Amino acid sequence: MEPQEFTLEQQIEKMRSDWDARAQENARYYVNTAADAWSDEEFFRSGEQTVADEILTDMGNICQGKNPERMRVLEIGCGAGRVTRALAQLFGEVHAVDVSGEMVAQARKALAGAPHVFVYQNNGKDLSVLPALLFDFAFSTIVFQHIPNREVIYSYVREVHRLLRPGALFKFQVQGDPTVETSPEDTWVGVPFSEEDAVRMAEECGFEPRYRHGAGEQYFWLWFFKK
Repeated sequence: MEPQEFTLEQQIEKMRSDWDARAQENARYYVNTAADAWSDEEFFRSGEQTVADEILTDMGNICQGKNPERMRVLEIGCGAGRVTRALAQLFGEVHAVDVSGEMVAQARKALAGAPHVFVYQNNGKDLSVLPALLFDFAFSTIVFQHIPNREVIYSYVREVHRLLRPGALFKFQVQGDPTVETSPEDTWVGVPFSEEDAVRMAEECGFEPRYRHGAGEQYFWLWFFKK
């Protein structure tokens, strides 16, 4: 008898349950494996460093002349709020989603004093949980590299396109290492993208793939501008 196919819905449910389990075990470690016992200060400082490295160095592409304090931004895969809190220190309004209810609970606790931040548990494949708003910028890091299904990543990219204002940037990172071993049931090592894969995804989802950095590496950064 052939093994039963692992369906998309089963994959999504496994992503949710696996990330809930990781959050219960040690959320901050699984969000950023650089340390297994993060202090509050160190954990959130690491998020500030991500924003310093990936956003503050790129404000021309991100803000396009807008005042960041007047921008509404979207983060996909917020985890325990590590980067979300740093985004909230820079931008006027932040909306963040995560598939794990356990991670969302921790993020909401970390961001309780920030009334301009909104955290949602989404369904693991789209952004239908968000209100009908237009966003000025979308960001995601160390998230898609864990998703084992290319269809799910495409779905997120299409959803970001739906929610961004024309011309706005979606800056995000995918797995770019072609040597990784992936499995439909593995929610830690996600499906890799080549440069050709990235360009194809952008074009099929309505984006201009203007820049790329890190092809062939784990941290493959993509700049998709909404046409």
